[in-house]
Amino acid sequence: MTAVLVASIIIVLLLILLAAGTSGKSVKWIGQLFIRFIIGAVFLFFLNAIGSRYGIHVPINLITTAISGMLGIPGVIGLTIIQTWIIH
Repeated sequence: MTAVLVASIIIVLLLILLAAGTSGKSVKWIGQLFIRFIIGAVFLFFLNAIGSRYGIHVPINLITTAISGMLGIPGVIGLTIIQTWIIH
């Protein structure tokens, strides 16, 4: 899926939720989840940018972004360990 398609789907779902009159908590929860995914992708981007000098590369996809977004720095470290020692 392209980034435009994913962003379009998210925007449409948010608009549907707003039009349906859902409570503010569910919209807030979805927004916080989306922000965490973005932060996770940024963590992985910096890891790949810095780690390229040392041969470290963790692909940026939905699963790795979710793990690094939800767990933060420990999640990024865990993904790096898995990528370095288990997968390679």
